[in-house]
Amino acid sequence: MGLLEQCEQVFGTADLYRVLGILGKVYSVLSDKEQRAVYDEQGTVDEDSDVLSQDRDWETYWRLLFKKISLEDIQAFEKTYKGSEEELADIKQAYLDFKGDMGQIMESVLCVQYTDEPRIRNLIQQAIDAGEVPSYKAFVKESKQKMNARKRRAQEEAKEAEMSRKELGLDDEDNLKALIQNRQKDRQKEMDNFLAQMEAKYCKPSKGGGKKTALKKEKK
Repeated sequence: MGLLEQCEQVFGTADLYRVLGILGKVYSVLSDKEQRAVYDEQGTVDEDSDVLSQDRDWETYWRLLFKKISLEDIQAFEKTYKGSEEELADIKQAYLDFKGDMGQIMESVLCVQYTDEPRIRNLIQQAIDAGEVPSYKAFVKESKQKMNARKRRAQEEAKEAEMSRKELGLDDEDNLKALIQNRQKDRQKEMDNFLAQMEAKYCKPSKGGGKKTALKKEKK
């Protein structure tokens, strides 16, 4: 049953503003020491009390309790979250939940950009080496094709961000353009270095020398 259906069933209306008014009155009763004591003991509410007779804009009141999240709030959270024990626990849990699928891991962990992939993979590899999580084939033998697909997607997202900036008419065009270009270069460099590391770790040179062999197929 959906939220609106539940409101209709419990409160007799699907109008969330009316429901908020009802919940606001409930909060007024339960947050008042005397009114709450009467309700707990007798199961009744004093309908004539000043608590319920106050003409309050409950929507505005709840906005004061739960402020609107700003960009600065998100950036502050990201600063404290990245590199924290909480982030590490979330990464390990995502690795377990998705059986080592890096695409899904990158989508599920908070505040993650594709430039974070080498860092995320290193943390997972450390956890595998320490025996904290199992070694999933999807992680240790992920194909270059999938890795490159994520890199291309990141580049496309950068282009979309640039288009959105133009549509919104944001100022300081030169600085923003330089920032996007630098991030693209950094992402390219990090992903190339990472692919080289993975190739050295999981690919062995052929007996004839020259080209590296493909990943060994798992024994049936």
